Amino acid sequence: MSALYVVGTPIGNLSDMSPRALEVLSSVDFIAAEDTRVTLKLLTHFDIKKPLVSYYEHNLREKGEYIANRIAAGETCAIVTDAGMPCISDPGEDLVRICAERGIDVYVVPSPTAAMSALAISGLSTSRFSFEGFLSVTKKQRFAHLDEIKEYKHTLIFYEAPHKLKNTLEDLFTVLGDRKISLCRELTKIHEEVQRGTIKDMIEYYSDKTPKGEYVLIVDGYHEEKKKDSDINDAVEYAKQAIANGSKPSDACREAAKKYGFTKSEIYTIIVNE
Repeated sequence: MSALYVVGTPIGNLSDMSPRALEVLSSVDFIAAEDTRVTLKLLTHFDIKKPLVSYYEHNLREKGEYIANRIAAGETCAIVTDAGMPCISDPGEDLVRICAERGIDVYVVPSPTAAMSALAISGLSTSRFSFEGFLSVTKKQRFAHLDEIKEYKHTLIFYEAPHKLKNTLEDLFTVLGDRKISLCRELTKIHEEVQRGTIKDMIEYYSDKTPKGEYVLIVDGYHEEKKKDSDINDAVEYAKQAIANGSKPSDACREAAKKYGFTKSEIYTIIVNE
């Protein structure tokens, strides 16, 4: 019977490949893959030979309809991503939507996911959480995103690439303050590592180190704390002095936030309202 199968694959360790995933990949008519080269290596490892269709962010509209048409005509298709579950921060969600709108059956074959695996070993609260995916590469959009969620009381989950990690940690500190954080990288792989501490700890740790591997950032939720007025006043005075010495208000508030442990917005709000 024609259908789309959303098939999860290992996030690093091929031993995590499930028997059902192998069975489905071996039985479908064709496989839609984010990167056919990566998927070909996976299939070759398990001695599976199936036609591959490239399906990724920049061709998802055209190829999505093409794949759905083939399924509607009677074929079966499995969609996979490079690692983990398709459709999570992944263009596969668009193909599932197309199939759902057209009444095509969609089945899931689950696998490990980096987000849930990292959350489980983070040491932070797992009772409620929010998956935020990748932050925008545009500074304005990044800060708008973080500002929107800064008072969420549940745990926050982010994905990040190594070359953007340092900037992301700085932005988290600026908007969210110095919270507990767990940095999980290369999960299930040879160089798997989990670092637990505060955002400031991680900034200092990577001040002279180059991040390597793909990261999952698990960040503690917002906890309302009563801070001493004298502390916030000291931070405001520090920022005012920096402004008087020629710093831009945003830069001055950012530096004061780092020094005194408040958020940039807390300090800036007081200054502009005085």
